[in-house]
Amino acid sequence: MMGCFVVPMAEAIVVSIVKKVVKKKKENTASAGAEDVTFLDGESKELNQTKIDWEQKLSWLNQLLWGGVFLLAIEHIWHGEVVLWPPFLTAMNNPSEIPIMLHEMATIGTSMAVFVTLVWVVMVYVAENKLKQSLHKKCERN
Repeated sequence: MMGCFVVPMAEAIVVSIVKKVVKKKKENTASAGAEDVTFLDGESKELNQTKIDWEQKLSWLNQLLWGGVFLLAIEHIWHGEVVLWPPFLTAMNNPSEIPIMLHEMATIGTSMAVFVTLVWVVMVYVAENKLKQSLHKKCERN
């Protein structure tokens, strides 16, 4: 009956699409020979090289989301809540269970997606701060 993994799966699909768009934009910028476009914010090239690009950040979020979706889907298949034939979610077989399933998706599924996204935000923050610290240490040594 559970369909909570559908919400993080929807987010993972959106993130996958956004990641592809970012990658294509990055490739188009690089192929146009416009390396300096990424440095319009006035920062030095050396400082910008220490930043994590959006493609990498989105890749991390994508991996977190798809990993969770995969594990939850396997767990739901194991418990017979998801089947490999239509309508896939067993709650869809009984119309009285559909509102319960939708409520679970709206509450638990959304909570899981938000939590994974918050973990990703913290992860990106920590990673970027580590890079900044290593740059400052490197500058102090020189």
